[in-house]
Order: sequence, then C-alpha cells, then structure tokens
Amino acid sequence: MKKNLYFKAVRTRKAAARRQVLLVALLLVIGLIVVFAARSCSEERSQEELIELGNKAALTNSSTTPDTPGSDAQSDTTTENTNNPAGTLESPYVFEGVISSGDTMSTILQDWLPMNEVHAIINECRDVYSPAKIRAGNPYTIYSSEEGMCRFEYVIDDTCRLVINREAENCYQAIVEVTPYEKQLAVVDGIIDSNLFLAIADAGEGPSLAIALGEMFGYEINFIRDLRVGDTFSILVEKRYQNGEFKSYGPLLAAYFVNQGKSYEGFYFSDGAGAGYFTSKGESLKRAFLKAPLSFTRISSGYNLKRVHPIFKEVRPHPAIDYAAPTGTPIKAIGRGTVNFAGWGKGAGKYVVIKHPNNYESTYMHMSGFASGIKKGASVRQGQIIGYVGSTGYSTGPHLDFRMKHNGKYINPSSVTSPRDEPIKSGKRHEFDERVRLYRAWLNGDEPLTSYPEAGY
Repeated sequence: MKKNLYFKAVRTRKAAARRQVLLVALLLVIGLIVVFAARSCSEERSQEELIELGNKAALTNSSTTPDTPGSDAQSDTTTENTNNPAGTLESPYVFEGVISSGDTMSTILQDWLPMNEVHAIINECRDVYSPAKIRAGNPYTIYSSEEGMCRFEYVIDDTCRLVINREAENCYQAIVEVTPYEKQLAVVDGIIDSNLFLAIADAGEGPSLAIALGEMFGYEINFIRDLRVGDTFSILVEKRYQNGEFKSYGPLLAAYFVNQGKSYEGFYFSDGAGAGYFTSKGESLKRAFLKAPLSFTRISSGYNLKRVHPIFKEVRPHPAIDYAAPTGTPIKAIGRGTVNFAGWGKGAGKYVVIKHPNNYESTYMHMSGFASGIKKGASVRQGQIIGYVGSTGYSTGPHLDFRMKHNGKYINPSSVTSPRDEPIKSGKRHEFDERVRLYRAWLNGDEPLTSYPEAGY
C-alpha cells in the first residue's frame, strides 16, 4: 500500500514538472514573438519617420509635396494646386483630409503651424464658428505655400464652410462662406406602384425628395391612407452639384399630384417675409392641422365605436386612429397649441394632450417617451416632435393611438377639414401669377430647363 502511494506521488511530481517545462517553453515562444513584432514595428516606424522628415524637408525646399500629418492613404491626399483660392500666393500645395474621432482644430493645425499661431486662429474663429463644433467625418482642406499654411477650409454642412485665410504672420481672418454650387433644374415624373419612397427611388431620386413632396401636399393628401397604385406625380426641383457630383436638392419649386383621380398642384413662393406652397389661385397649401401625426406609416386600426378590444376581447369604442410604426418613430403635433397633459395613464401609457385654437384637442397615446421640453403648459408649433412611438399601457405592439376632440366630443380625425393659412397678399399677386406661369412652362416642357435664372454658379 505504501509502495503504491510512493509511486503515485512520484508520477504526480513528474507530471507537474513536465507541465512546468511546457509552460516555460510556451512563455519563451510568446516572448520571442513579442520581441520580433516590436522590432518589426520599430523598424517600420523608423522608416515612416524618415519618410516624414524627408517630406518636411522637401516642403521647406519647395521641391515636392508637403508633409501629410496623420496621413491615411484612403482619406488624405496632397496635390499641387493650379487654382489658387487665396488669390495671392503662387502654386500652393493642397492637403485634403477628413476629421477623425478625437481630432480638434488645434491637433490638426499644430502639424502645420507653431502653437502661438494656432491659438491666434482659435481665437479668431470663436465669434464666427466655434472650433468645438467640428465633427468627425467632415472633410477639410489645407493650402500651404513656402511660407507655411495660407488657408484652411472646413465643410460645416452641404450649405456652408468655414474658411480661414492668412493675412500676415500670426494674423488670420475667419469667415463662414456659403458653399458654391452649380444649380440645375430638373423634372421628376413618377407613378405609385407601392408607396411614395419606392416611386421616387424608381425615378432615380433620393428619399429626401419624397419627404419634401410629402410635406408639400401633406395637408391635402394622407400619404398613409389615401395613396393608390397608379397615382402619378411630376416635380420641378432644383438640384445642386459640385464638380459634377450631385450634393443636395434645392427648393422644390412646383409639383402636380394625381391621387385617386383628383389633381393637386403646388407652387413655391417667397414674398420676402416668408415662404410657402400655394395653389395656382394663391391659396395656401398649409392648414391648421396636419393630415397625420406620423409620416409614411400604416393605419393598423381605424376610428370605430364598436370595435372588439384586442386585449379585453369585448366591444369597446375606439374613437381613434392607430398608426403602426417602429418604436422610437417621431410623433409630430398636428397643429400649434399648448400641452394640457404629459404623463402616464393606466391604459394610455405615456401620453400627451394638446389644446388647439377653436376648441380642438388632440391626444397621442402609448408613447415610448416624450421629446425634450414637452410638459404641461409648454407651447408647441405645428409639426414639432412631441414624443416617440412606443407600446406603453394597454398595447399589443408599438403604435400610436391618435384621437381628436372638438368642443369636448370625440371626432373622426380623418374627416376633419381644417381652415387654410393666409393666401398670397394682393400686392404680390401679379408676381406670384408670373412665377406660376413660368413653373408650369418648365413642368410641361414648354420652356427649356436651362432658362432657369439660377442655373450655373
């Protein structure tokens, strides 16, 4: 018995020794890999530093392209520019980059300028455009000459850019410029086969154009309930390009829409004090209430005072329209008014009640949450986001339960005819009529689109 225990102990010690040897060998292999990798990285970094130093020296001698700080072969490029945007410096070099996560204006510029000049630029920008607002993903361009950086451009959005020009040593001027676009007029025709977004896509256009068209006729057509296969539209819109590349849509100038055989038309007009869409008779397309509090969703349950409740399985009045939509879909106030309630109800979950002029009231139930500032007593404007679709309270899935009252009694929201906004002022009627004539001529092909006065730069 003792002999067996002895041999068992010996075998255990030998097994432990073998495990220790294997562990040491494994650690040695890992150590060699780490050392080799570190040496390789060091050699590669040394080569990169030599290349970087060579580029800086080349910039100083004006014999090649400048250093590209934070270079990225996929996003940053350096070229010699033959068109001088600064207007005074000869043959500046151009460095194009994209703001990366963690970048600041200081970290970008300090590779090109001494810190005292970087601070001068930051201070100059504060009253024009806060340097803290630069965002990852937005492009920027640096123009540099023998004397150093002479111009910095940062694209704020599709409409404007921040431009910093060097006036003298340690002296810079910062301005926000409207982005120059080449403008072209276009006519987009389409037919509804399923929904408005697909019809716009089939016409080769982007979803923002569908949203703009929906907003133009949103007071006349319920794009959730009223669309039919075979409905048609024709849109006159300004398109904006840079270097031949499409960037964005400008104003939607005019449109025709045939819905269930009924024709609608809208024309854009600005009188200097405000702008909007009008019929050819000068009547505003804007009304006191939107047709629906959600955009491009579907009705899952209509106004029905004898509906069988989906949870309680008994007949209960449903003086509302239910809009099925994903959780988090923004909900808009159908008209201006004052929040009368924003809180919790046992069956309604999170909900909001808004009082409107002329004794109208609208209610929005089963929200997942309220928008910022939505509380009792808050004023809201038409189309303002007041909350988000959810499934709180007695609900079988994410949707909006939307209700309306007039003089304290429930009414069917789909049957409400709200009054129009102000028409074209009499003093502007002749100008408006002339604009409508021209828009129609472009839409109908009676005038060439190249006659658009805004065409070109």
